[in-house]
Amino acid sequence: MDISQTGDLWWKNAVFYCLDVETFRDGNGDGTGDFRGLTDRIDYLAGLGVTCLWLMPFYPTANRDDGYDILDYYAVDPRYGSLGDFVEFLRTARDRGIRVIADLVVNHTSAEHPWFQASRSDKSSPFRDWYVWREAIPEEASQSLVFPDKETSNWELDKETGEYYLHRFYKHQPDLNIANPDVRDEILKIIGFWLELGLSGFRVDAVPFLLETEGIAQAMELDPHDWLRNLRSFLGRRRGDALLMGEVNLEYEAVREFYGDSGGDELHMCLNFNLNQALALALVREDAGALVHNLRAMPGLPMDGAWANFIRNHDEWSLDKLTEAERQEVFTAFGPKPNMQLFGRGLRRRLPTMLDGDQARLRMAYSLMFALPGAPVLFYGEEIGMAENLAIEGRMSVRSPMQWSDRKNGGFSEAASDALCRPLIRSKKWGPSAINVRDQERDGDSLLIWMEQLIRHRREMPEIAFGQWSLLPIADPAVLAMSYEWGERRSLVIHNLNSSEKQITFQMGSRPDKTSFVDRLGEGEIDVRGDGTIALHLDGYGYRWLGLL
Repeated sequence: MDISQTGDLWWKNAVFYCLDVETFRDGNGDGTGDFRGLTDRIDYLAGLGVTCLWLMPFYPTANRDDGYDILDYYAVDPRYGSLGDFVEFLRTARDRGIRVIADLVVNHTSAEHPWFQASRSDKSSPFRDWYVWREAIPEEASQSLVFPDKETSNWELDKETGEYYLHRFYKHQPDLNIANPDVRDEILKIIGFWLELGLSGFRVDAVPFLLETEGIAQAMELDPHDWLRNLRSFLGRRRGDALLMGEVNLEYEAVREFYGDSGGDELHMCLNFNLNQALALALVREDAGALVHNLRAMPGLPMDGAWANFIRNHDEWSLDKLTEAERQEVFTAFGPKPNMQLFGRGLRRRLPTMLDGDQARLRMAYSLMFALPGAPVLFYGEEIGMAENLAIEGRMSVRSPMQWSDRKNGGFSEAASDALCRPLIRSKKWGPSAINVRDQERDGDSLLIWMEQLIRHRREMPEIAFGQWSLLPIADPAVLAMSYEWGERRSLVIHNLNSSEKQITFQMGSRPDKTSFVDRLGEGEIDVRGDGTIALHLDGYGYRWLGLL
């Protein structure tokens, strides 16, 4: 084991935790989460084992897209506190050994941003070319819509100027003109500003759209990927260990391009949407086949590169990479009602409700996600089994207030319930009275305590992050068994996706004896036979994490 790699390439063995400041903890009693409240909960996150926080947008916003429509890239939304509160939060997180990254949303701004207001007010304004304007919608304009339920075109007529502006997302989010060098320079200033305040990097929003030049009339003097390389180089000069994690929901070979060439000089990480969707199908079928196929298709990465694996993110659970038949199969099992689905391609639910609260199946799913090649990403509340709130519109259904206790407003805020930034889950089964941090901290068998153990064991097995992986030949299609090797370290992680008990056997290259195995997670006897065959028992939805001496 090269200890220098585990420190320098920290993101490869990190445990990420994504949260929205607005819905995590209210520190001043006004009904909205803030940095004071988040700072107060840093010790909880440190105790859980989180090593890097990923913050959703906290900048001033028109608040028509939960903060992704930004008004000012150099400030904190006053609802969440001041820059001073932000710096105090960063200092506290750093003291507890937690890095912080934030969303970098620079493919578009809010239509209310001063840049766009200047751009639309006068065609001779220096900000006019910061956005993409055309006198008429281009004939070759893309017909692909990100939000087909809300938009009918990627071009919007601006009545003030009589011209159309490009918006690949909502019409109130005009696209910045990446071909304009002044825009590219401004993005570097934004990055430099937050790095100086102490961020450890960024999760880059919608990277393919950021680099897309379709619809831009002016020629870009360099390839968009070369510009991404320049951005990575700037980041490294300002802070050598800073991270760029990309949102790139494309097919594997296209995703691989965003890591850069063999030198790996673009993104450090990408969220693994392909594996996430295969996981959904595998859970529905209780069959590992979709995961096996997907893992075999996964491209190799540069030495510094890594995948970011997740079960639930802050948007819909996108199933766009599945076939129509596969997608309907997942819808039938996990979201049969229309109000559980979104855009015809995704789910508005969290995993505990999709699994009907089955704790064995839920724990197996998270154990499996943590055992896949890459670094695990948790979305706030997953560690206690929080549900979605379908009463909240669209993708926001999974962004209800964090459930801290069974007290008023789930311990999220002391404000009146009608003053909360977002409604709490009211269900007796899934609301704060049944699912909360305080109760689970006192229960040794709770999901929270189990998740703490899972995180600790994952951190103690850096071979999953840095080593070479292979699939062990298991005859039963419900069982996924993987081997990791890194120097002298070797481990096995085995998962049963089925509700039935399994007795499995497999061969290894060497012939270890029974004492060679160290149980890290899971229980049961291990039988090493004379011919080198290993046999072990798995409960329904069982799992084993085994280290080899």
